[in-house]
Amino acid sequence: MTSLGAFTAQAADGSDTDLSTYHGKVVLVVNTATGCGYASQMPGLQNLHDEFSDRGFAVLAFPSDQFKQEKVDDTEMAGVCQTQFGTTFPLFAKIRVNGKDSHPLYTWLKKQQKGSLGGRINWNFTKFLVDREGQVVGRYSPTTEPADIKADIEVAIA
Repeated sequence: MTSLGAFTAQAADGSDTDLSTYHGKVVLVVNTATGCGYASQMPGLQNLHDEFSDRGFAVLAFPSDQFKQEKVDDTEMAGVCQTQFGTTFPLFAKIRVNGKDSHPLYTWLKKQQKGSLGGRINWNFTKFLVDREGQVVGRYSPTTEPADIKADIEVAIA
């Protein structure tokens, strides 16, 4: 059985990140885009990160331009996230979330929780909740506000 810790991803600054560093933490994986209407959820994601990080929780943002809403490069994107949205949670380099070139993490996430489109990511800000063992325990639509996931995070942290 695979888990979140089996994957690596490139951070927005170009460094490689071994996701096994999040083993033992509850993680919310989100595909983001600074030009998306749902980018207004960024402060809510930051609130979750702030509220629960001392209890072993992290938000991991994986930007994607597959929906044509992340036009800037990784460096500029990181700047926008920090200055416009005040984010401090880990931000990764842009990836593909659908198709044959989908990042392996997203290929796995979609198999674990298929969603309403049979596994495809239908839009930016689709969220996956991963437990301390690295297993997917929830999938949330782009319209789900971060605050609406708090109860599930509490259960996963307990």
